[in-house]
Amino acid sequence: MPLYEYYCADCKIKFEALRRMSQADDPIACVRCQGTNTSRLISVFAAISKGSSGESRSLGGSSGCASCSATSCAACSSG
Repeated sequence: MPLYEYYCADCKIKFEALRRMSQADDPIACVRCQGTNTSRLISVFAAISKGSSGESRSLGGSSGCASCSATSCAACSSG
């Protein structure tokens, strides 16, 4: 089940929810105020693949981590 990001216009927070793809744009209550003035955000993601010689290489994403050469987020200040 995909993890989606949402924004609550009432209390101005971002929150995440695991939902079926068919429910992604359905109304969802805010985790803080329980209001339904929420909208789904477009999320940025990164994918990592092992190259033929075993090195990690970035396949996508536009965050600071996409160009990071560290093998874990704990190794840099972006994650």
